[in-house]
Amino acid sequence: MARKKIALVGAGQIGGTMALVLAQKQLGDVVLIDIAEGMPQGKALDIQEGRSVIPTATHLSGSNDYTALAGSDVVIVTAGLPRKPGMSRDDLLDINFGIIQKVGLAIRDNAPDALVIVVTNPLDAMVYAMQKVTGFAANKVVGMAGVLDSSRLACFIADELDVSAEDVRALVLGGHGDTMVSVFSAASVAGIPLPEMMDKETFDRLAKRTAQAGGEIVALLKTGSAFYSPGLSAVHMAEAYLLDKKSVLTCAAQLDGEYGVTGGLYCGVPVVMGANGVERIIEVGLNAEERAAFDVSVEAVKDLVSWVDGKMAG
Repeated sequence: MARKKIALVGAGQIGGTMALVLAQKQLGDVVLIDIAEGMPQGKALDIQEGRSVIPTATHLSGSNDYTALAGSDVVIVTAGLPRKPGMSRDDLLDINFGIIQKVGLAIRDNAPDALVIVVTNPLDAMVYAMQKVTGFAANKVVGMAGVLDSSRLACFIADELDVSAEDVRALVLGGHGDTMVSVFSAASVAGIPLPEMMDKETFDRLAKRTAQAGGEIVALLKTGSAFYSPGLSAVHMAEAYLLDKKSVLTCAAQLDGEYGVTGGLYCGVPVVMGANGVERIIEVGLNAEERAAFDVSVEAVKDLVSWVDGKMAG
């Protein structure tokens, strides 16, 4: 049986991280694609030369040509301008939309059967644009945000309680931005509801840090944005698809009435991820405060999507 093929569009920090992790997991052969001459080839070769040490049988290659997408089972898109200190994710809208348009057309023409995972910011608007450009079914185009945001919240909860992060389950919904919604009632530690271990005031402080976590890293790095945790999160989604794991993950998925959201809008919600991509959306009960916050987050996404619609119509 032929090995799966995973294409990484964007060979920057996230792309390189994903290539290494994919090689370690041996989920399939990897091709890195980037417009920067030599970068995808160099990173692929660098990891290739360490395969006997990992060890792995994964084959890695690099290309500056989108035709290298051909035959891909999964395409993960990180191409775009990263944030700089003082920038919000939304500040990237115009330039990254142009990149998503070009990449989306290339995926449509070269990898029509692939699952597409979008990581490029502003996430909710870019995954919406990707689905429109490719014309792919909504279950095969998804955004990586909730896995990362939920992992960040779980990290902060674990540190606060001095427990292992692997025992913490957290849920962050809504848009991938300052309005994201951390759900207190849905968090737990080894099955113990978080409200039995932490007060709401402490949780709210951690939720605020979660919403600003990307900016915190940008401010520390000064010359780039987060890449290890986003890369790990995107690979986690690809693994659920490639291995038909039926994993419950929070992703930016297209909503069709769920949570009262219509119009093809993409927003972070829990989904079941398996061989058919987004196989179903799970609706979580929210209290009045959480519901109001989720509605605010949806409105923020709508503003970005309206800009995308206008740009595509023009």
